[in-house]
Amino acid sequence: MSLMSSQVSEASANHQTRVYDSVFDMLPNADNPSPMVRLRKMCPSDQLTLFAKLEWLNPFGSVKDRAAWEMLSDLESQGEVGHGRGVVEPTSGNTGISLAAMARVRGHHVRTVVPNKVPLEKKLMLKIAGAELDVISDDLCPAPGLGDGSINLAKTHAKAQRDRYVMPNQYENQKNIEAHMRTTGPEIWRQTDGRITHLFVSLGTCGTVTGTGRYLREKNPDIRIYAVQPSEGHDVPGLRNVRQLEVSKLFDPSIITEILEIDYELAYRRALELFQTEGLRAGPSSGLIYEGARRIIEREPVGMGVMIFCDDMFKYASNMARHIPELAEGTEA
Repeated sequence: MSLMSSQVSEASANHQTRVYDSVFDMLPNADNPSPMVRLRKMCPSDQLTLFAKLEWLNPFGSVKDRAAWEMLSDLESQGEVGHGRGVVEPTSGNTGISLAAMARVRGHHVRTVVPNKVPLEKKLMLKIAGAELDVISDDLCPAPGLGDGSINLAKTHAKAQRDRYVMPNQYENQKNIEAHMRTTGPEIWRQTDGRITHLFVSLGTCGTVTGTGRYLREKNPDIRIYAVQPSEGHDVPGLRNVRQLEVSKLFDPSIITEILEIDYELAYRRALELFQTEGLRAGPSSGLIYEGARRIIEREPVGMGVMIFCDDMFKYASNMARHIPELAEGTEA
């Protein structure tokens, strides 16, 4: 556990009454887990119980709250931030939003480097959270390529302005993995009473799948872990397929049972269906995960499955309208 995480006072956090001294006391852990909701209508088997873990109910709106806090609190404990030195980070949105909000509240300035094709809603949220924004021509996710790729530009800022910035680097920072070993994995194990048989996740930085997967496999080596990737040419922010994973140093294929490739258009259709059928306002990455889970359950219809739903659809409204044009009908006077 990081030093700053351990300093959160248990006396200040009453998880039963949900009264807190600080927004940071609300961050998820085994004693204060993000909720899980059972799918009642969209689970394809009555012999498998399927849950969605709702990460948008974390205080800063996504699963990335976990990694952002672990990385930031570690930098604080090491004296790497503070006294005029802030953070710079490449992001497709969620990590940047969480990191910016946390850092600004704690008095640190934040600069984020964002691909141009990230939805406008996410760019605005980054600025609302307090981040200075560099928008560059990467297609969608921060890329490791030459020139002005998001990751390289962030590294340039951190190197050229060492007195002003440190880069947490979510793609290489082991604290990203540790966050999920400390929180997500234990939460799921406790919430399912150790009965989980299937875990369904997406691929991005791979901190979630690696950290959660390692913890759960230590508890039960027979748990099956399925990662869902979007098809080529996708526009689901934050997600990668295996061919794009050279950017991440956190990918551990040894813990993954199978990787499923899903047509990225289904990410949006399934997200809409989840909201209208189950009342879950899941974002497109969650729609993709659900479609992967549905296919696996048709093959393996017995057990207990958990899907990690990373965020909700509010940050993707413009993308939803583009992929499902009928949603925009009747929205103008």
